[in-house]
Amino acid sequence: MNTRPIAVVIVTYNSAEVIADCLRALPAALTGVGESRVIVVDNASVDGTTEVVTATDPDVKVVHRTDNDGFAAGVNEGIAQAEGCDVLVLNADIRLAPGSVATLRAAVGPGVGVVAPRLTDVDGRLQHSLRRTPSVLRALGEAVLGGDRAGRLKLGETITSPRAYERAGTVDWATGAAWLVTRECLDVTGSLEERYLLYSEETDFMLRAGAAGFAVRYEPTAQAVHLGGEGTTSPRLWSLLATNKVRLHRERQGRAAAVLMWLAVVLNSLPRAARGSATHKAALRGLLTLRRWPEPLGEPGDRPPYVCFSAQDWWYHNQAHSDFQLMTRVAEHRKVLLVNSIGLRMPTPGKSTQFARRILRKLGSVAKLVRRPLPDVPGYHVMTPLPLPFYSKPWQRRLNATLVRAQVRAVCVFLGMRAPVVVATIPTAWDVVEPMPRRGLLFNRSDRHSAFPEADGVAIAALEDKLLAGADHVLYVSRELQQEDAVATGERGYFLDHGVDLQHFQRRAELPADLAAIPGPRIGFFGSLDDYLVDFDLLERIAQEFPDCSLVLIGDATISMERFEKYPNVHWLDFRPYAEIPAYGTGFDVALMPWLDNDWIKHANPIKLKEYLALGLAVVSTDFPEVHHYADRIRIADKGHDGFIDAVRRTLADGGESTAAARRESVLPASWDSRARQLMNLAERQR
Repeated sequence: MNTRPIAVVIVTYNSAEVIADCLRALPAALTGVGESRVIVVDNASVDGTTEVVTATDPDVKVVHRTDNDGFAAGVNEGIAQAEGCDVLVLNADIRLAPGSVATLRAAVGPGVGVVAPRLTDVDGRLQHSLRRTPSVLRALGEAVLGGDRAGRLKLGETITSPRAYERAGTVDWATGAAWLVTRECLDVTGSLEERYLLYSEETDFMLRAGAAGFAVRYEPTAQAVHLGGEGTTSPRLWSLLATNKVRLHRERQGRAAAVLMWLAVVLNSLPRAARGSATHKAALRGLLTLRRWPEPLGEPGDRPPYVCFSAQDWWYHNQAHSDFQLMTRVAEHRKVLLVNSIGLRMPTPGKSTQFARRILRKLGSVAKLVRRPLPDVPGYHVMTPLPLPFYSKPWQRRLNATLVRAQVRAVCVFLGMRAPVVVATIPTAWDVVEPMPRRGLLFNRSDRHSAFPEADGVAIAALEDKLLAGADHVLYVSRELQQEDAVATGERGYFLDHGVDLQHFQRRAELPADLAAIPGPRIGFFGSLDDYLVDFDLLERIAQEFPDCSLVLIGDATISMERFEKYPNVHWLDFRPYAEIPAYGTGFDVALMPWLDNDWIKHANPIKLKEYLALGLAVVSTDFPEVHHYADRIRIADKGHDGFIDAVRRTLADGGESTAAARRESVLPASWDSRARQLMNLAERQR
C-alpha cells in the first residue's frame, strides 16, 4: 500500500472566480489518502486570486510568482515545493468528486506513472480527455473528417468513442486538467517543458514518461467536473494550442516532420477561418508567423535589473558556465550587468600554475571596460573591475571591497540600474555587496569555494558563512552541499539544477577536420583540464589500456600535457570555442567524466553531464553524490581506476546505459531558459 504523502498542486492565473470551489471540494476528495498538502502556485494574478485562496483555506501554501510564464512553469514550481510526494496536478476550474483521489491512487499499479480521472462538464456531459500520440496523419484526419468523426474511426488524436470512457485502460496521454503523477515517474521523467507556456506541456511529459516505461492510466471511477476555460473562445489561446502542436512535433520528430505537421494544422484552420471563426483566424496568423517558442503570457510588471558577481570571466573562460548561461537568459527580460570574477586569491609563483599568464589575461579583461558582447541581447553588459585579490587580512579585504564596489556602482549609475537584484556566485563578493542598495541578494552556491586548493581556506570559508547568513535565498546545484548547509539556510535553500543549451548541443552532420582525421573508436573529454578537477593519472591509464582507441582531450590545460606525448593514441586538441564543442562531441564513442576524488568534486554538479546527454553520448563517470541522480542514463564506475577502465570497456562494447535518443530526451526539459525563469521568480516573488 502506498503511504507516501500526496501534494495537490493547483496553478492559478486570475482564477478568483473559480478557485474557491476547487479548494472546497478537496477535503472530501482527499478522504482516505493519508498525509496530504495543498499548494497553490499563482502566476502573478491581478484579480485577488491569492486573497481568495487564503480566505477559503488558510492552511494552503501559496507560492507567489512574478510573471505569468505559463502552466508548466507553475507546475514545476509546485513540484519543487512537494519533495518526496506523489503529485496531483489540477486546474483551478476542477471540482473533484468525494474519494476520487484515493481511487486514482488505487489505480497506480506496476509500471503506472500517471493516472487521469473521468471528466464531465457541469451538466454531466462527458469531456473527451483521452488522446493518442500526435501524428501528421491524425492531424490530417481531424482536418478532413472533423475531430469527433476522426476520433471514432481511430484516425484522429482525440479518443471520442463513448465506450472508451466506460472502462479503465492505458492511453498515450490525457489532457492536463487533472492528473496524478507518482514520485518515481517524476524522478525519472523530470520536469515539464516550460517553453510551451500552455498546451502540449502535459503531452510532452506523458509521452516522455511512456518512453521511460511509465504507463498513463485512465480510471473512470475517479470523477471530476471540469468547467472548462477560455481556450476554445480566446483567439490567443487557440492560436497557442495550434502552434504548439507544431512545436511539439518539431521537438520530438525534427524540423522536416514539423513542416508536415504545420501543413496539416494549417489545413485544419483554413476553412474555419474562411467561414469567419475568430479563433481559427488567430491560429492561422500564429502559424504563418510561427516563432520558435511563444512569447510569455501576462502583463509585464516590476522589472528590476540584475548584477551578477560571477566566479568566471566572460572574456576567457568557457561560456558554458552556469553564471553566463543564466544571466544571458535573464538579460532577455531584464537589464543585466555581469561582473567578471574578482578571484579567490592572487596567483603566486610556486603555488599557482601559469601565474604570469593568469595575471596578464585578467589585466586584458580589465582593459575591455564595459561592453555588450551579444548583439542579439542588448540588455546584457559585462565589466571587469580592477581588484586587489588579497583576502587574508581584514584591512586588505575592506580596501579591495571599496575599490571594486566603487567601480561597479559607477557602472550601475551609468546604465541606470538602481536597487538591482544581486546574484553572488563567489564568496569574495560579500564584502562588496553587503552595503550596496539592492532589491535582494541571491547566493548561487555552485561549489564549496573554500575547498579550492589554492585559496586561503579559512578566509574563504568565513566569507562563505557570511554570504550564507546574509543572502535572501541560497541556490544550490549540489544536493549534497544543500543538505550540509540545511541548518544554516533552512527554507532559504533552493535547489536550482543546471540547465543545458538544447539548441546548441545537437549532433552535427560533419565532424571538424582535425577530429575526423583521428581514428576511432574515440574516447573523449571536452572542458577545462584543471589539475584540481581532472584525474590525469586515470587519463594516462586509459591511454595505456586502450591502445586501439583514440583518447581525445579538448580544453585548456592548467598543467603540462607533456606526459601524454609518449602515447600515439592520445590527441590533445587544446582549447576550442564554445560554438564548436558540439561538433567535437558528436565524434565521441564514449564521453568521460574522469574526476578526482576530493571535497570539491563531492559537492559538484558538472554542466558537462547534461551537455553529453543532450548530444546522446554514452557517458562513463567517476563516483560522486550528484551523479547518482543519472544512474539510469550513464555508467558510474566503481571506486578506483580499475573500475573506471572496466566501465569504459563495457561501454565500448554495449553502447552504454539507455539509448542515444533516450539520453537526449531525458534532458529536454532542462533548458537554461527555464532555469533562468526559476531564478527570476525566486528573486522577485513577493515576500
